[in-house]
Amino acid sequence: MAIVITSTAFKEGDDIPAQYTCEGANMSPPLSWSGVPLEAQSLALLMEDPDAPGGTYTHWMLLNLARDIDGLPEDVPADETLADGSRQLANSFGNIGYGGPCPPPGNGSHRYFFRVYALDSSISLNKGAKREDFLNTIEGHILDEGQLMGRFERSQAKATKG
Repeated sequence: MAIVITSTAFKEGDDIPAQYTCEGANMSPPLSWSGVPLEAQSLALLMEDPDAPGGTYTHWMLLNLARDIDGLPEDVPADETLADGSRQLANSFGNIGYGGPCPPPGNGSHRYFFRVYALDSSISLNKGAKREDFLNTIEGHILDEGQLMGRFERSQAKATKG
């Protein structure tokens, strides 16, 4: 993996601050990356929780990010099409855009992987596409990838119903 992903909000393996989770403002963290291959035509981003009780939970999917951008700002709007033309798909919560960490209370610390893929083309998926559709569509188009992993454990005291 030559693409290096970092965040000013947390370091690899550290806790994701509450403001980026369901216990806070639930806004996307700032992300930066480097090492995108020159031949890449677009980038895609996937954020997921493989520790979810019902199987891998998708928190964020973006397609067709410009290959020459080097990150995303904090609090990306929850719009299907962003100002730069990139597209966000529905997450496992059923919403377009970012859905922050929100594991069941008492379920321990979960890992959240932010993965950036450099692709040899743009890809097209409808907003209702699932993680499997995303992965199947980018398969065979991945030139390189990178990941950043953060952790989050939901506080018993702040947990609410729903």
